[in-house]
Amino acid sequence: MTIEKLRVLVRVDLDCAKAQVAAQGHVTSKSVNGLYAVMKRANSLTAGMALELDMTRAYIEPDALEELRACSRSRHLPARVDPLQSDYRLSILAPVNPASPGALPTRAA
Repeated sequence: MTIEKLRVLVRVDLDCAKAQVAAQGHVTSKSVNGLYAVMKRANSLTAGMALELDMTRAYIEPDALEELRACSRSRHLPARVDPLQSDYRLSILAPVNPASPGALPTRAA
């Protein structure tokens, strides 16, 4: 069995100053860095951008989800990702029932 790789889709509405970052696949404490890079780029498009991180179609490991929740609470990405510590208006749509690793979708080789 293979673990589905992380895929990200970004939807941006510049008129309303909001962006949605939708993730699918497996999010780990390592791959969450890729989400940070996408979030940082989306946030740079316009001042005061509201970011919604849609994780409803992803399997997210507990450590990675807690990292993202800490970012949402602090309104900052980790300093290693954003040394300037820009303000992020981040909300997270977490999976309703996180899957167990054994329940992850597989991909044919």
